[in-house]
Amino acid sequence: MKPIYSGKVRDIYEASGDRLVIVTTDRISAYDSVLPTGVPGKGITLNKMSAFWFDRTRGIVKNHVISTDERDMPEYFHSEKFRGRCVLSERLDMLPFEFIVRGYIFGNMWAAYKEKKPFCGQEITGEYVLAQQLDAPILTPSAKISDGHDEYIDIAAVREKLGAELTDKIAEISLRLYKECREYAATKGIIIADTKFEFGLNKSGELVLADEIFTPDSSRFWKLDEYKTGVSPSSYDKQLLRDWLTDNKKDGEYQFASVPPAILEKTAEIYGECLRRLVG
Repeated sequence: MKPIYSGKVRDIYEASGDRLVIVTTDRISAYDSVLPTGVPGKGITLNKMSAFWFDRTRGIVKNHVISTDERDMPEYFHSEKFRGRCVLSERLDMLPFEFIVRGYIFGNMWAAYKEKKPFCGQEITGEYVLAQQLDAPILTPSAKISDGHDEYIDIAAVREKLGAELTDKIAEISLRLYKECREYAATKGIIIADTKFEFGLNKSGELVLADEIFTPDSSRFWKLDEYKTGVSPSSYDKQLLRDWLTDNKKDGEYQFASVPPAILEKTAEIYGECLRRLVG
């Protein structure tokens, strides 16, 4: 059996006419490149975390998960290679946008703010320092581009493509998901600074939450007990890997094939700590 789609981290297989099996691998990307060596156990960690959040948010919006039980998967996936990595999911017509909710000013939004430029068509008013909490979370969509480089866009462009009713529904759901899950994460010592969501429509035309949610790959998680404004906060993500690549360039090129095993193992520990904090 071959995947019908292979992304940076996930492989998607056709299970039946309206069902898919999504497999989360240990692959990791940095600076738009997938490393030749993965992070041990990363796929299992991401799968567990995402399944936890999908289950927790079912009361807010329908999601694509049918089962994560190995017994429900086609026989091909009944092996150690796939254990803990599979999701049997509903086939969807995916929307061509990512919906990013930001609760803190950081990254590209901070860069736009410093230059006094709008971000995704929105004026950023008020006095802020790096990593400061916004007065209210905002939605900053991006369009999925085929070459993998997504493009930030104005919400008006989404309305033009999807219509006002569906766009406003997605915005309301996205903000509610962020608010409720941010509050939960705070009780576990984690700040969710921002996160992205992807949605699709099922064969009945229902809006369905898909892909992954609230993982270190789709969100910016900061350690609450180390959080300070004005500096880049300590985070649960692949920043350690990015830092090594940045510090070890040769002739201006990233050395993706030369990342030491210790860096990959430490990255696995960071992901695992995040899972333990949030899920237990």
